[in-house]
Amino acid sequence: MYQYTDFDRQFVRLRADQFRDQLQRWQAGTLSEDEFRPLRLQNGWYVQRYAPMLRVAVPYGELSSRQIRALARIAREYDEPEAEVYRNALATQGAMGTTYLPTHYAHFSTRTNVQFNWIPLAKSADVMDLLASVDMHGIQTSGNCIRNITTDERAGVAADEIADPRPFAEILRQWSSLHPEFAFLPRKFKIAIIGATEDRAATGWHDVGLHLVKNDAGELGFRVSVGGGMGRTPVIGTLLRAFLPWQQIMNYLEAVVRVYNRFGRRDNKYKARIKILVKAEGQRYIDEVEQEFRQIVELDGGPHTIPQAEYDRVAASFVPPALDLAGASAEAPTPAAPEPLFARWLQRNVAPHRNPLLRAVTLSFKRPGQAPGDASADQLDTLAVLADRYSAGEARVTHDQNVLLPWVRADQLHALWLDAKAAGFASANVHLLTDMIACPGGDLCALANARSIPIAVAITERYQDLDELDDIGEIDLHISGCINSCGHHHSGHIGILGVDKDGKEWYQVTLGGSDGSALSGEAMPGKVIGPSFSAAEVPDVVEAVLATYRDQRQPRETFIAAVRRLGLQPFKDAANAARIPAEEEAA
Repeated sequence: MYQYTDFDRQFVRLRADQFRDQLQRWQAGTLSEDEFRPLRLQNGWYVQRYAPMLRVAVPYGELSSRQIRALARIAREYDEPEAEVYRNALATQGAMGTTYLPTHYAHFSTRTNVQFNWIPLAKSADVMDLLASVDMHGIQTSGNCIRNITTDERAGVAADEIADPRPFAEILRQWSSLHPEFAFLPRKFKIAIIGATEDRAATGWHDVGLHLVKNDAGELGFRVSVGGGMGRTPVIGTLLRAFLPWQQIMNYLEAVVRVYNRFGRRDNKYKARIKILVKAEGQRYIDEVEQEFRQIVELDGGPHTIPQAEYDRVAASFVPPALDLAGASAEAPTPAAPEPLFARWLQRNVAPHRNPLLRAVTLSFKRPGQAPGDASADQLDTLAVLADRYSAGEARVTHDQNVLLPWVRADQLHALWLDAKAAGFASANVHLLTDMIACPGGDLCALANARSIPIAVAITERYQDLDELDDIGEIDLHISGCINSCGHHHSGHIGILGVDKDGKEWYQVTLGGSDGSALSGEAMPGKVIGPSFSAAEVPDVVEAVLATYRDQRQPRETFIAAVRRLGLQPFKDAANAARIPAEEEAA
């Protein structure tokens, strides 16, 4: 993990002090609501449907056990709304039906951040001080700036890795933090970077997607794509450079963002993302970037060229931890008696490691009755214990809203499984149907048109038979409560989108989306199958779609492959046949 320097620590603590001063002036009335709003947003503080929401930055997903314990403390001591606020929220949600409003919880997002939904603003400065004490913050997790930079949760340990992307992600984080030219972009800006042959970071769906590659001469560089994004207009990023020397990546990104800052629309927030500019201008945008890049390198002297010494300084923080591997075995232990659940877990949740004595292990945070990615204070404390015991004190939040332990000895896998099972983290469902992505939706978010969590819970409860899940096979189910696509429904093999229809909750279903992983193939948005469905119909629609796949699949054919072979019509017919007659639903 990156180790904070004295400068880093002072930077974060001074920012926390600055926020406390801003909060106190707002409370005293000397700072207006309009003046305070951008200041709190710049530190990760939103105001959601019922209460403030804090988004904590977790650069490239890495957390130490010390940081996890601090997050647990925040959940336990601060994630509690004022009683009247919570009573009103319960009353409102109760009128809508199923209620899911847990307190003392954290939430893992698809961009590997951690969110809290109930911390009163009056306590926000105390929380920022606590975060700063463990080298954490909420800087640039909101606002029209360069957001938290994400990468592959297996970065630095993946068996298929070309180069470790984390040093570059950290260098880019430092470059983008409080960048004066890019503090007020036309819209938010997201970067993802991958260093492996498989894209496990959905780079094609980002404003900038960076993929470490080697050219024919064996030199390391980046393949650069720009203009991906979800929302109202799903777009896959456009390739700008097939190979850019790694030393030039900051100069090139300076050109990419500078052209966007100059020409991006500011008159309509729905058309302000860089994807709209790239799509509208096409080659002209690319030419402008290349011209700006030449200006930066040739005339300005390439001020952001990365020296080898600077790369080496940052990379030194990402060396493998000192592990006691004396007598370690490259094989997982064999239990005295057959344990089918352990065997399933090894197959589903355990990934190869670049060190043959180690494994990368995913702990599943998907369980009945709990929203995908939610973790209670007690669960976070348990996670910290497991990280210390089995993974050199390190864990990583994943794009799929789980947690990965990257440094597990192969011969300790059975012991880890027993402890994870006792904690409820050992569901052998990684990449299966119940390992779904879902945003908080209308239960908590003011932007949502419909709730996501009750849909996720209903589907999860219906599919608890591991034999059935294994038979269905690997499948991505993604749920968003609105068109902002925080649940990445566009990239789901099955995508579910909440929509408002005459003031009621309805859901569009899409099929065939992809995030660009090896399972999914080339990144692409899913296509809508028919009119929207009611909340009560959605689990039956999913079941009908899956039944059609199981009836018509070829041997060893995955769901996404079958959708592409068969086309949408048979699935659309099955979904429409699953509709509940109006008189039955009314009853």
